[in-house]
Amino acid sequence: MVRTILRRREPEAVPIDLGEIDAGVRAMFAHVPERLEAASAAFLAGDRDAARGLVETDPTIDALQNDIEAMVQTALLRQPLASAQLRYLVTVLRIVPELERSADLVEHIALRTQLALVDRLSTASRDLIGQMSTLAVGMWWHAASAFRDRRASAVESLRAQDDQLDDLHVQLTAELAAERLDSSVAIELGLVARFFERLGDHAVNVTARLAYIGVEEPAAS
Repeated sequence: MVRTILRRREPEAVPIDLGEIDAGVRAMFAHVPERLEAASAAFLAGDRDAARGLVETDPTIDALQNDIEAMVQTALLRQPLASAQLRYLVTVLRIVPELERSADLVEHIALRTQLALVDRLSTASRDLIGQMSTLAVGMWWHAASAFRDRRASAVESLRAQDDQLDDLHVQLTAELAAERLDSSVAIELGLVARFFERLGDHAVNVTARLAYIGVEEPAAS
């Protein structure tokens, strides 16, 4: 008696459109440097109205994060998925919370504008904050470009820039310590310096996560 052995065929991956998800993540990436530049300008100019406007619109990125995560979860339920699709979706789920936290740091900088801290700063401290802002904004645009092009290798350049941001943070901390500031003012300014430093770390982290996607071209749109 001849037995016929049937081989179980693996189901084919379901085609899905990642374009809407990708557009949402790109919008979150752009949100950070755009608002960081505006928040830094408001802080250094003592522009409370501009800072207040930034804070009031912050829920926008929270809603965007929720929408993206809902779309990803829906896509993950459409099994089976191609391995490249799965890697992309997992990477998005790891990236978007960090983008939201970065946006929160920008909001924290804007909130400090209301305290009129800039009036207590020396020229040297103001210049250092300006340099930190310029560098951090550039890093985030670099990270956004890396996501768009799927260039995980961009993390090396960002790490070098993050080292520069860390050096500026040390210089600013030393400058603030040398100034005769009220303890409450010194604490708030120290936090502002820390927010910029953390933004650099997050730009490096989200770009490093691109290595898991494993492709060098944007998702289908």
